[in-house]
Amino acid sequence: MNRRDSLKALGIGTISATALLEACKTPADKTATPETTEVAGVTPGRQPDELEREKKLLADKFFNEHEMATITVLVDIIIPKDDKSGSATDAKVPEFIEFIVKDIPDHQLPLRGGLKWLDLQCLNRFGKTFIASSHAQQIEVVDDIAYPAKAKPEMQQGVAFFNRMRDLTATGFFTTKIGVTDLGFAGNSPTKWMGVPADVLKQYGFEGYEV
Repeated sequence: MNRRDSLKALGIGTISATALLEACKTPADKTATPETTEVAGVTPGRQPDELEREKKLLADKFFNEHEMATITVLVDIIIPKDDKSGSATDAKVPEFIEFIVKDIPDHQLPLRGGLKWLDLQCLNRFGKTFIASSHAQQIEVVDDIAYPAKAKPEMQQGVAFFNRMRDLTATGFFTTKIGVTDLGFAGNSPTKWMGVPADVLKQYGFEGYEV
């Protein structure tokens, strides 16, 4: 779990269609961070009731301080900072997850239950909560649930939780400027038409023609 590329591949490979569709429901500005989205005044394409609902969601809190601290540690294990780009927390993934669970309440019970499961695992093994455990201890627990095909039957609750958390982390990260830059996606860019290449013209018997 200490190689960014492997973690990123796991994240991309397990993004479900549902997670991506759900992500489309969230507001997005230049950095795709809900907390910075305009919720007052005129917003093109947004209805007043949508803006009011969004404002309420941003004002409410679901996760408590300990849960948010646990999420912060966990998402940075999934997508850590490296010399190429920032970590999941740099991309404000914890805030994204906080927003998503309020926007899509179906996430609330599985995530809160999973966070408690994580703490219980660490308390049973190390006598400390997940965030109080050492990094090596945290990785030990994560390794037990990060690879579904290798996970033991008694770890299935943790596997389900980690799959969901990884989906949300990857969705939150790769829909931000940091994440898009990390992928190397340049988008559409202007180019100059130089005509059909000479070897292609020759291949089809149009050598000497200008196309």
